[in-house]
Amino acid sequence: MKHLILASASPRRAELLQQIGIEFEIKAVDVDETPLTGELPYDYVRRLAIKKATATKAFYPGQDVLVLGSDTAVVIDEEILGKPDNKEHALTMLRKLSGKSHTVLTSAAIIGPQDECVVSESKVTFTSITDNQLEWYWLTGEPQDKAGAYAIQGKAAIFISRLEGSFSGVMGLPLYETAQLLKQHGFDIT
Repeated sequence: MKHLILASASPRRAELLQQIGIEFEIKAVDVDETPLTGELPYDYVRRLAIKKATATKAFYPGQDVLVLGSDTAVVIDEEILGKPDNKEHALTMLRKLSGKSHTVLTSAAIIGPQDECVVSESKVTFTSITDNQLEWYWLTGEPQDKAGAYAIQGKAAIFISRLEGSFSGVMGLPLYETAQLLKQHGFDIT
């Protein structure tokens, strides 16, 4: 069986891969996550997953490894909400999500003998969030390093009234799609 490298420092992505029994090594790389001018959200998450995986693969020249890259974008009104820079930025994002539905796009790219990338699309609906709830949520520490300033698997779950799509995709790695990619590349998932 091939050796899998996860091109991410995200503890959530590692936890999700472990959940389905996949053995892997972590090798995170820093890539510029700035959207390109006019870049559509779908293209953005694909590009970043491929870029992360390709940059990580460069650390294993000539080795028979598969590299898994991923990226998540929270999108509302065609705006990509990345990770917040500070408290005010996080609260601004959460106010945009409050009482509305938004899209979460999460890509999974495999770089190896054959390169492939898939994108999971989910729709998340938030209830209205009060200013007191926003302050409380900021103090939990959860919003600080999350796309869209929230973690579906954490305390933000109390704000989510509806999810259509992939819970694991919103969390950071769409397990169904990832498992299909890994099976296509010779991993025995079951």
